[in-house]
Amino acid sequence: MMFGHDFYNGTLRRYIVMFGNIFNDLQVDRYASDGTTPIQSVYVPIEYGPKQKFIQRVTRNPDLESEEFSTQVPRLGFEMTAMTYSPLRKLNSLHKMKNGTFSSSIDFSQSFSPVAYDLNFTLHVLVKNAEDGTQIVEQIVPFFTPDFTVTMKVLPDIDLKLDIPIELTNIAIDDQYEGDFETRRILTYSLDFIVKGYLFGPIIRNKYIADLTVRFKDDSQSFVEPRTVSSFRTTGNSEFIANTTYTNNTPRD
Repeated sequence: MMFGHDFYNGTLRRYIVMFGNIFNDLQVDRYASDGTTPIQSVYVPIEYGPKQKFIQRVTRNPDLESEEFSTQVPRLGFEMTAMTYSPLRKLNSLHKMKNGTFSSSIDFSQSFSPVAYDLNFTLHVLVKNAEDGTQIVEQIVPFFTPDFTVTMKVLPDIDLKLDIPIELTNIAIDDQYEGDFETRRILTYSLDFIVKGYLFGPIIRNKYIADLTVRFKDDSQSFVEPRTVSSFRTTGNSEFIANTTYTNNTPRD
């Protein structure tokens, strides 16, 4: 148990899923010889993994007896390649983030300010035809100027949503044309992104003050005066409701 805490918020996993979902609905259109009449629409699948694995699967010999099949292209693959601390986005370490009172409960959860980290992702676009590659890239690039902001629930335990910028930093093209005429051609676009995210520490669960008795009296009176005693109950949102109010006529000491 490191630093006396045993916790897992699953934040990194949510960033990976969020990044993949952005490019989950892409498709390319195939046209007739006139260049304007569409004849086919191809859905572009996406999965997590390094580029080398996809290239090997694409170039594999589709031999039915060996049960090895080539992979369909076009195809998208992505991977998280690095994590870097971002000092420019550092927040006050003593600040706490918390949610409101749960229904029919006086408990609330809170966490200290998160740590800012830049997560590097690479999106690989594998195509056989150059036209397929240009279609996919043109469906992605215009939305990053140079960043695209996604609102995501980074910490469900306290119902915390943050705007996460995703910045496109570089596009590289690799055309593997070397080899004989029987070798399959693989044209690859590599798009580098930076996800400006946050990582959170353990979540602390606390309780509100549920009952509070407040006594009111006027010390400016030297004579025996009635004193009002009120019992209040907190709602957990800095508001109090009076439950009992009565007057005590006992002489004051």
